[in-house]
Amino acid sequence: MPIRFTPIETDLVRRYRSGGADANGQAPEHAVSDGDGNPCRHCLSMIPEGAGMLVLAHRPFATVQPYAEVGPIFLCADACQAGGGADLPAMLTSPDYIVRGYGADERIIYGTGGVVARDAIIDRAATLLADPKVAAVHVRSARNNCFQVRIDRS
Repeated sequence: MPIRFTPIETDLVRRYRSGGADANGQAPEHAVSDGDGNPCRHCLSMIPEGAGMLVLAHRPFATVQPYAEVGPIFLCADACQAGGGADLPAMLTSPDYIVRGYGADERIIYGTGGVVARDAIIDRAATLLADPKVAAVHVRSARNNCFQVRIDRS
């Protein structure tokens, strides 16, 4: 099953950069990256040390419902090129991540989630997306459950 890593939409990132409200109704906070562990969910790379970044609450779902988790994310404060594609994004540097399937209704499909070694993410996502009940897969931090990136069928 061919897959693609899908970044946060550029139009939404532009809105956040212009001070638009996050999932909690607040303007994104401005900070400076320490170069360690600040993955941009748009370019899918680490934000370099000393670079400006935004910290905000993000809901990676179109609907508001009990399974639509909200959590903190980072974005490059300055314009960056949207990442994505079939290759494992550079921002995924931890040894493992939670990989979990969601249905077309954007709800967790029980039994699909688990902690997966970084090098096994692509294979696990492809397996999950081979199931027609799985509409999309999320990669989340195995330690903090923060949303990292969405994976779709290509």
